[in-house]
Amino acid sequence: RSEITDSKHLKVFGLRLSDAGIYSCEYGSQTVSISLHVFQLTISSDGHFLPNDTPELTLMQNAHHSLPNLIITLFNSKNNKVQPQPLQNETPEKYTLRLNELKTMDSGTWTCHVHSDSPLINQNIFFDVKVLGFKNQERKYATVDSTVTLSWNLNFQKIKWEEGFTGQLNWKKQESAASHELLDFNVTARGEKHETKKSNLFRFEIPESKPETIQMKLSKVHFNHSGYYECQLTYKGRYVQSKIELVVMKVSANPVGPLPRGSKMTLICQVSRPLPSNAHLRWERVNGTHMDIKMSKHDEVKVEVNVSVAGLWNCHLIEDNDRKISLSYSVEEAPVWITYVVIAASIAGSVLVFVFACLFIISGISWQRRRQRAKRMAQARQYLLENKTCQCQQ
Repeated sequence: RSEITDSKHLKVFGLRLSDAGIYSCEYGSQTVSISLHVFQLTISSDGHFLPNDTPELTLMQNAHHSLPNLIITLFNSKNNKVQPQPLQNETPEKYTLRLNELKTMDSGTWTCHVHSDSPLINQNIFFDVKVLGFKNQERKYATVDSTVTLSWNLNFQKIKWEEGFTGQLNWKKQESAASHELLDFNVTARGEKHETKKSNLFRFEIPESKPETIQMKLSKVHFNHSGYYECQLTYKGRYVQSKIELVVMKVSANPVGPLPRGSKMTLICQVSRPLPSNAHLRWERVNGTHMDIKMSKHDEVKVEVNVSVAGLWNCHLIEDNDRKISLSYSVEEAPVWITYVVIAASIAGSVLVFVFACLFIISGISWQRRRQRAKRMAQARQYLLENKTCQCQQ
């Protein structure tokens, strides 16, 4: 495992802890000695992790002299200092450290800095931390009849994995509801992806995408498409998942159709799921005043506004003062003849109500009179019957 180069340098390959010691070079009567201090750094799971894993680092040293006490400092892939948890079995020969729970963003090259005052040691040891996970948003907004693409971006494209992994995409209406598998996929260690649609629960497409991206496309969003879309990966018997909450918005009017002069209409803006505390719905009339603005309250899933004149209204879903999605509703004024028809229908309806009321009153009076007449006749029959009985007794 060693060779002497043309420049008379000794090169040792595949350095081991047992290679530590004194190396001497003799030339004639002269002797030069060098002390080799060897460090060995290992990481659990060979550096391959899923989010929330807690890796263990083991640093071992060997030298011909007494081993110094080391000060170990760790820096993550962003070159930020990390405070690990030392384990109880720390000895001069072996140091074991436990890292905090990993996140997807922790993937990259880390640095272990080893320091000693006597002998003076300042050594950087680099090692890779590979965290398989997702990089995507947790909530997506869409309007009814729009097109939306849900994407889960994996971070494995910069990581050489020893073996491939499998996964599936599920949907459920509520957190506590049963899930429905929409598609499954597998990615080989070489980065080749294969996807298979598993459900016809609702129509969706699987767009062509890079191996590190899982996508599904809803070409025409329905209100009942809202819910939780969860992508799950399985690697070496363990799994990691990421979900996107799809919130759908729609607008409607009551009654539907043109607005007759003098009438009122209610515009309704509604979302399929409760909004976070930093989001709300907002109705506003185009070219209107501050009086033509109506906002939803906390925990409300819809907001209504009463309209008495024609115009264009917009409903916005606003999160952190940022308009996420918008829908428009145009209130059109009904033609004059429709207004007259409505007025005539109203008058006719009022007349019919008045006629029915009169008929009801007259019918009630007639029924009352018949009841009183029947009561008087019953009393008369009772009177005659009593008198007839008395004559028979005489």
